[in-house]
Amino acid sequence: MLVKNWMSKNVITIDIDDSMSHALSLVKEHKVNMLPVMSRGKLAGVVSETDLKRASASDATTLDVHELLYLMSKLKIKDIMTKNPVTIPVDYTVEEAAETLIREKISGAPVVNEKNELQGIITRDDLLKVLLSLSGFGKKGVQFAFQIEDRAGSIRNLTDTVRQYGGRIASILGSYEGVPAGFRKVYIRAYDLDRSRLPQLKEELKKRATMLYTVDHREDKREFFV
Repeated sequence: MLVKNWMSKNVITIDIDDSMSHALSLVKEHKVNMLPVMSRGKLAGVVSETDLKRASASDATTLDVHELLYLMSKLKIKDIMTKNPVTIPVDYTVEEAAETLIREKISGAPVVNEKNELQGIITRDDLLKVLLSLSGFGKKGVQFAFQIEDRAGSIRNLTDTVRQYGGRIASILGSYEGVPAGFRKVYIRAYDLDRSRLPQLKEELKKRATMLYTVDHREDKREFFV
């Protein structure tokens, strides 16, 4: 899944010579916490809500309100912006983007092409939307979590059982974190299940793998087995 398909394309930007007060107005009006700074059509930096608060707070104790407002109208974005910001290439995958945001400890970054032209912005909220899409959460079905042997056919054995009970598979996610060698965790989300047969389905699945938990998102019911 590519960043270009999940990034926000309608980006609110600010010019390098704009004032700090204008930036504060944009942040408040559009409810964003970061503005890409442009210079002659190219990305020159970013200014965050934190940058703006820090710049205004630095003189807040020594200036009265009128003086502070005047300062904010005269202070240029180029004086407070972050130069050479972290950017995300437009052809990155969402996993690469997430790794970059975590590594750099930032909540979002501009997305650029090979000419450093702004294409959009990707934020943690955007990446959470990817997670929801991949997991099939919107179907409000049942998630089954297992620890299974890492061998051919082990997942199909479970999904075939779910389908035998009328379930439709919304997503299958897996992980090797926190499991012994030769095993993996698998998370299967299914919907259109006959709730009256759900207890029987769980018993059938337990015969085929170690069931960790089930969460019925439609009924908001949770069972934990390990």
